[in-house]
Amino acid sequence: MNAKRIALVTGASRGLGRELAVALAASAGTVIVHFLENRKGAEETAHRIRKAGAESAVLQADLDGEDGARSLIEAAEKNGGRLDILVNNVGPILFRPWDRLAASDWESMFRGNLLSAYFCLTAAAPGMRARRFGRIINIGFGRVEQLAAFPTVLPYAVAKTGLLLLTRTAAAECRGTGVTVNMVSPGLLKEGIRPSGPVVPRSELGTFADVAEAVRFLSSDQARRVTGTNILVAGTWKM
Repeated sequence: MNAKRIALVTGASRGLGRELAVALAASAGTVIVHFLENRKGAEETAHRIRKAGAESAVLQADLDGEDGARSLIEAAEKNGGRLDILVNNVGPILFRPWDRLAASDWESMFRGNLLSAYFCLTAAAPGMRARRFGRIINIGFGRVEQLAAFPTVLPYAVAKTGLLLLTRTAAAECRGTGVTVNMVSPGLLKEGIRPSGPVVPRSELGTFADVAEAVRFLSSDQARRVTGTNILVAGTWKM
């Protein structure tokens, strides 16, 4: 990857987002860290990015609304001079029985998992198309392509399925522009939250680093012919 690429990772103050941001530091010149409330965590991520040899900055924004998302993209472009790589990592999850959901539960899951990515994507894509280069990676989940029953995470699953449809639609609409749009979908991870149910052997659990490798590839110049795809980083979980 060109060492001068400018990347932005949303929700990068901790967890998977932090791992993705630090991993991109090995191949991008600047990695911008987005956070909502955890500034201290975001600064720690930025510190790790700088230790890995890249420049970094932290930006705060509430991505539940269009104004916040568009302001974030504008600030990232101003900070780095442009934006080459966008990783839409923000994606809250809610565990609640499907027949006990309130309208606010549906709205929060859609805003957090689908609309936030949509607003960021549509704000970033025009500049990328104009520059004839862009990499947009949306973070899904390991069962996003399974039209199955999701009795405890229904709004989350519906929102992530919508995110996959958005990914493929945007990829098709960006054809021939040098901009690719893809999804990476983690399964159960050693570092992640695991729902109650049958115990999964630890040897079958993935890691943040596994997910980061897929994101790094899709962010690279070598992935120029990969678009509209969903890379499952889930082993044989629920296969």
